[in-house]
Amino acid sequence: MKKAFCMLGLLAAVTTWSGCGDKQPGPETLAVPPHLVFVIGDEEYRSEESMPMLADLARRELGARVTLCFAVDSSGYIDPNRLDHIQGLQALDSADLMVLFTRFRALPENELRHITAYAESGRPMVGFRTATHAFLYPDSSGLAPMNNTWPAQVFGQQWITHHGHFEDGNAPLTEVYPTPNAAHPVLKGVAPFRAYSWLYHVNGGEWRLQGDASPLLTGRALRSAHKEAGRTDQYPLTNPVAWTKTYTGASGKPSRVFFTTLGHPYDWKDPNMRRLALNGIFWALGREIPDSLNLDFTRAYAPNNSGFGMQYKTGVRPEDFDL
Repeated sequence: MKKAFCMLGLLAAVTTWSGCGDKQPGPETLAVPPHLVFVIGDEEYRSEESMPMLADLARRELGARVTLCFAVDSSGYIDPNRLDHIQGLQALDSADLMVLFTRFRALPENELRHITAYAESGRPMVGFRTATHAFLYPDSSGLAPMNNTWPAQVFGQQWITHHGHFEDGNAPLTEVYPTPNAAHPVLKGVAPFRAYSWLYHVNGGEWRLQGDASPLLTGRALRSAHKEAGRTDQYPLTNPVAWTKTYTGASGKPSRVFFTTLGHPYDWKDPNMRRLALNGIFWALGREIPDSLNLDFTRAYAPNNSGFGMQYKTGVRPEDFDL
């Protein structure tokens, strides 16, 4: 199975990219600014709003060059409900870091191969929430291993279940705190906080985090459908919500991987969530994490709530983030 992934990754061709929300580095730029590519395609958690915000912070705090690759419709407007296209993925061919926040995508092979080739290359990766179920292909496509096996190998787990929505956005649903005995640079400056993300199950019962995943933060469900149904032996009320790991693909070089199952659009209003994500980016790139970071938004962050259908903001183009 792993061989199939490697072959798919090696199919990627090096191409010239002419733009997809490319933001040029500011005056804080390092001598050789890292190039961060954000792959954005999630129809539930408003990643089309949170990832540009995070990219702006990374641009300012890291001196990075960032590229935003969105799901867009035929007219060029951002449309997270379009599952079969994300523009500009060629940017991954020369990227220094891939940030993935997608959900149940069914990209054509000529787009998918940029993602899989990047993962096989040994370069670092950061994943958010639904990247445990980044893709959804039918068995007949030959790409079904991307649904569960690929995210489990790369990021540490596949989609399993969660503890329940419960009036999404009205109140936090998960208490977040450092995992006992965890000591890691990614935790620098991150205090306990309450997240709007309902807790994902990734570890416990019949399931275990895969590879060398090392949990950093624990989440405790403040309300749980599994508790109400008497299933906490299978799905305990506490679970890892952030970890680091490595993934070694076809290159034979281990990639640094940071992952968190948090990512509700309102989570990002808490500076601890922003600090966690920035720390994860610094660490994945092998950069020293500063003692302090400017966590202020670069522009107003007022995301729509999570939800399906037409919950997202319409009439927005990728270039609108290049102001």
